[in-house]
Amino acid sequence: MGVPDEETSSILKDEIIQTCCSANAWDFICSLPEDLNTPCGANGLQLSSVQRQRIPIARALIRNPRLLLLDEATSALDTQSERVVQNALNEAAKTGDRITIAVAHRLSTVRHADMIRLFHTGRILVTGTHDELLAKSDMYRKMCEAQNLGH
Repeated sequence: MGVPDEETSSILKDEIIQTCCSANAWDFICSLPEDLNTPCGANGLQLSSVQRQRIPIARALIRNPRLLLLDEATSALDTQSERVVQNALNEAAKTGDRITIAVAHRLSTVRHADMIRLFHTGRILVTGTHDELLAKSDMYRKMCEAQNLGH
């Protein structure tokens, strides 16, 4: 009657663990006193800002939505964590019939997107893939150079 049996519960927990690993959150979750069941205080105040950013990413990935909106999803992450989480988000974007919209100042976050729109003063300045924008937009190219983002 809606209560998962042990096998289903085990599969669900395995999926949660895998998703938390993809969001680079599992290591810190394992360090909590009660793992997944640890209370984290109002608004997660007992977690660091980086940990608090990983939790909603894991929640978004486990829900497998048709529309995934990411607003500076990796902004508080260190470079290594950003790579791990970004790979998971890239895989999630390719899965099924999903539309992913990512708002980012870090161009590494959107580098592999099918379509990038560069906004300037509230307007779309140029549209294309990373390689197309490198070829046709001085502003995009300079932004990539400033962020040490090569070809």
